[in-house]
Amino acid sequence: MKKHSARVAPLPSYSVSELNSPVSDGASRSSVIQCKPGGNCPSRHRGMTRQLSPLSVAEDSAAPILELQNRSPSGICRHSRVERQSRSGEEGTQTHTESSSQEVEGQTRCQSCTSTFLKLIWRFLIILSVSSSWVGTTQFVKITYETFDCPFFMTWFSTNWNIMVFPIYYSGHLATAQEKQSPIKKFRECSRIFGEDGLTLKLFLKRTAPFSILWTLTNYLYLLALKKLTATDVSALFCCNKAFVFLLSWIVLKDRFMGARIVAAIMAITGIVMMAYADGFQGDSIIGVAYAVGSASTSALYKVLFKMFLGSANFGEAAHFVSTLGFFNLIFISVTPIILYFTKVEYWSPFSAVPWGYLCGVAGLWLAFNILVNVGVVLTYPILISIGTVLSVPGNAAVDLLKHKMIFSVVRLGATIIICIGFLLMLLPEEWDEITLRFINSLKEKKSEDHADDITDSSVHTRSRSRANGTVSIPLA
Repeated sequence: MKKHSARVAPLPSYSVSELNSPVSDGASRSSVIQCKPGGNCPSRHRGMTRQLSPLSVAEDSAAPILELQNRSPSGICRHSRVERQSRSGEEGTQTHTESSSQEVEGQTRCQSCTSTFLKLIWRFLIILSVSSSWVGTTQFVKITYETFDCPFFMTWFSTNWNIMVFPIYYSGHLATAQEKQSPIKKFRECSRIFGEDGLTLKLFLKRTAPFSILWTLTNYLYLLALKKLTATDVSALFCCNKAFVFLLSWIVLKDRFMGARIVAAIMAITGIVMMAYADGFQGDSIIGVAYAVGSASTSALYKVLFKMFLGSANFGEAAHFVSTLGFFNLIFISVTPIILYFTKVEYWSPFSAVPWGYLCGVAGLWLAFNILVNVGVVLTYPILISIGTVLSVPGNAAVDLLKHKMIFSVVRLGATIIICIGFLLMLLPEEWDEITLRFINSLKEKKSEDHADDITDSSVHTRSRSRANGTVSIPLA
């Protein structure tokens, strides 16, 4: 057989730009090799390789691309296409996972922000409720005095309402608890505040009697002070009970000594003296100050003795104890208003002239204040209850100023401010000095780190400028 030899046309000269253009590429493919029919035609990629071999290294880098484009679909091109598809699929999966994780993080942040906002709203409502109930109680007493001048009867009547504290607590237990208990079982569980044996007649008389007397004295002296002083002055003086609690705890319970609280106690005493000096240590002013300070003192003694003999109590135990005080008041102290009535110390006639609406208002607000104090201590922080109590001072001042057109003297205003500042100092935690030192040290460390970062940034900027100007700083040996 005769071998047919293919004539190869002479290769035309192309520039680099012509090879990279699509038009020249198509022309070169059609004019590189011409084969006769039936002859052994070499592969296109070999001819293309021979054609591009005289080019430089820069142009030769385009040869593998041309080879991949001219190969069959079953070769390397299909494999590379599969790899690209698998990589794109993996990238899409990763992108979907990242987007879903970002959505979950966003939802978590939204939920945390919502819960924080709701907690802040709840705490604000507790503070507002405590302050409003105490202001309302004080102002209702002042209104009741206009038609009914019987402070001990009002104290006895309001204390009897404490019997309803435990039933209210048990109603809340039935509404919220998953495992509900019977009233007798819950009563026995909460009566452990008196001891392991629960509430007995001996413990009822031994533990309840002193606290009931202190409770009655606190409220009775507070109402007597409201007969002599304005509601603002009495509420400010009553805030001194925080200082008295600290002094008694330091002496009796051997609590930790704190310089800030000693300063607060001194400020409270200074405010008391200034309040008594406002009218020149004479008349009803000094008597009213004595009543208010006595009320704050008995309140402090009640708290210290409760901590000494009964310790800490949860909401159920506190509700049980307050209701027990109400029962003791109804059984044993009911004799006192009867004696005062027949001796005409607290006498009213006729019986229909008693302002039962105002009395029920005073008793209801007092009951609400006691419940809020116990609930707030359990569900929130005790400091919030203290803040609500001290906010009753500006609340009463606003009512006295707007409704009663009261004019405050400079001495009384200064005494009120000093007492309130001392009360706020009492709210400082025991480790406030250590916390303050840590905060100051953290600020110093942060400032030093920022200063070091600024120095580093400035040195990098200076070095880049020196390199741009062609100068190199060589450190001296």
